[in-house]
Amino acid sequence: MLNPATAKAVIDHALFLGADFAELFVEHHQSSSVELVSGEVDKVNSGIDFGIGIRLFFGYKVLYGYTNSTEEEELKRVTSLLTAKDKRDQIIDGVALNLNRYTNKHTCQYPLSQGAELAQKIAFLKEVNHAARAESDKISQFIGRMLQREQQIEIFNSEGLHIGDTRHYTRIAATAIAQNGSDQSTGFEAPGALTGWEFHNSVNAKDLGQHVAKQAMVKLFADPCPSGEMPVIIGNGFGGVIFHEACGHLLETTSVAKKASVFHDKMGKMIANTVVNAVDDGTMTNEWGSINIDDEGMETQRTQLIKDGKLTSFMVDKLGGMKTGYAPTGSGRRESYKYAPTSRMRNTFIEAGNSSLDEMVASVEHGIYAPKMGGGSVQPGTGEFNFAVQEAYLIENGKITKPLKSATLISTGPKVLKEISMVGNDFALAAGMCGSVSGSVPTTVGQPALKVDNILVGGGN
Repeated sequence: MLNPATAKAVIDHALFLGADFAELFVEHHQSSSVELVSGEVDKVNSGIDFGIGIRLFFGYKVLYGYTNSTEEEELKRVTSLLTAKDKRDQIIDGVALNLNRYTNKHTCQYPLSQGAELAQKIAFLKEVNHAARAESDKISQFIGRMLQREQQIEIFNSEGLHIGDTRHYTRIAATAIAQNGSDQSTGFEAPGALTGWEFHNSVNAKDLGQHVAKQAMVKLFADPCPSGEMPVIIGNGFGGVIFHEACGHLLETTSVAKKASVFHDKMGKMIANTVVNAVDDGTMTNEWGSINIDDEGMETQRTQLIKDGKLTSFMVDKLGGMKTGYAPTGSGRRESYKYAPTSRMRNTFIEAGNSSLDEMVASVEHGIYAPKMGGGSVQPGTGEFNFAVQEAYLIENGKITKPLKSATLISTGPKVLKEISMVGNDFALAAGMCGSVSGSVPTTVGQPALKVDNILVGGGN
């Protein structure tokens, strides 16, 4: 996408102007989406974006700019605007760029550039819509969305790196709304993968529609959730969003390097119950949050964050590694060429344990089972959170009895880690988007079902 000779000239120019490190991030991004509302096509969008981000280090100081031009003089102009005024006393040796290669772990049979016709995607969404509405006449609305993306990147830097990658993303989102008089409730699922249109073959349209409709219907006639401190069993898959938001961000050097994380000085110490093992893994084949290389050009890896309750690693990008002394973990990510990279999560999850869901439920005399989590808010630095529960049930005398609505979970990430006493054997993952200082990136959350011995539950009762 960018002539290596041009990249070398711009990097040499940045070093001559005093930069300690220079990097070019080249991106060509293509996207296509279709949205179905009330059984009819509501939106069809497509677009192409191209740009080059220029990042310069002056010690720990980082300067960043971008342009849509590939012309050498324009790239040098942007570089000159970023750099310090004082030039070096003498011309330095130019950088030698070496093309790096890696093993592509992620197959793609039908990329966006040669994938399905729009009519096929619309037909799939209509099948999901039909299945959702067939569940009940209380389903008043269905919204379906199909997204495909193709992101080509190329990275050059003053350490001689030249590497590129192409990433293919496909995601299907389904929302069902149930209504009974003035009462409304919703069901939502949005599976995704790092692959092409063939992903839809692994998603059963009828099952997806039925699932979101049943989820909406369960809440529509549910009783208000009781309030107070009690044991809660958090379901597998998207239940991992609590670990992601309330703990995962605290393990990124983005916050650790600034000592803005409560875990910044806890390396090697017990931060969770011994049954907890947590991982951030960018190598999982075709998973939504996976990458071959990160957005700094480092091959991705599996990073064990917590082992038997002990903190064993942070998620480290290049600048974070310089500031903290920890080795980079292939975690430098960014939304696009418009953002400088920072340490970010990939596929972040709590590993499977040995307990069954039945065993966990049987151990609770009075509590809540939350098989599906919703959104929430988290306080940066402390991990204090308030998460809505998308689907909840009351547990009485070791048995799941009735559905509940308006449930929220309130605690802190560090506290919850220590309150986990049982870890299930029903591990699952779920796709999502994560926002931070380097924009929004695809991430996967996950876990088996977990028993949290004591957590504050907010409800409508």
